[in-house]
Amino acid sequence: MGWLTKNACKNGGLLLRKAQRYKIFIVPQEKHRRKRDIVLASHLRPLEKKDKMGNKRNVLWNPCVGHTSGQKATEVEIPQELEQLPGTSAEFYRDWRRCLKSGKEKYQLLLKLEGKALSRIFQTELGFGLLGEFLTVLAENVCHEDRDAVLQILQSLSSTKRFGLNLDLLSTSEKESTRDLFRKLQSMSGGYWSPGHPSGKAEVEAHPTDSSLQKEAEERRVMELMRCYQAS
Repeated sequence: MGWLTKNACKNGGLLLRKAQRYKIFIVPQEKHRRKRDIVLASHLRPLEKKDKMGNKRNVLWNPCVGHTSGQKATEVEIPQELEQLPGTSAEFYRDWRRCLKSGKEKYQLLLKLEGKALSRIFQTELGFGLLGEFLTVLAENVCHEDRDAVLQILQSLSSTKRFGLNLDLLSTSEKESTRDLFRKLQSMSGGYWSPGHPSGKAEVEAHPTDSSLQKEAEERRVMELMRCYQAS
């Protein structure tokens, strides 16, 4: 029994010394990690009662999409968790990260909010990493019908605080997506009609002078944004 008691005391002392070393070396790291997590999550807010919605239903982002013969129109639906457009940066960040799973859904959200709403939401600053994600989503989904809306979005984002810093922090792939986006926007310039809208083309042909001036204004606008986004 004496030997067991002595051995137990010895093991207890060893455990105590290990615990002390654990507190010295591990706990400060844990405190540092927690502080870092708090800083990274400083823009978030707790969910409120109004955020926890029941009896959710799917709502079409674009219920006016027409059906062409032999083809079914692509319908992008609002996820069940998102039935209201975000009004603050915290709400936007939450919805962007948790509710929207595909690039198409994210693209439709940007179009729904438009440039003015995005400028208001991010009037303080644009969260780290979001600019690159926005540019990638826009590059992958932009189409001729959305050209003006996309240009307005780009214009609004360029006026957010710390835009230059966010631009410098773009990854190589995000910079390539930016160049790809502007290449697509340039290829869409020269008029507002598409192959399925001959009336728009006829209107431009009826007013060639106005069309020329409009085209020049569009090209200047795109070139200015290209310089702003360092995509030239």
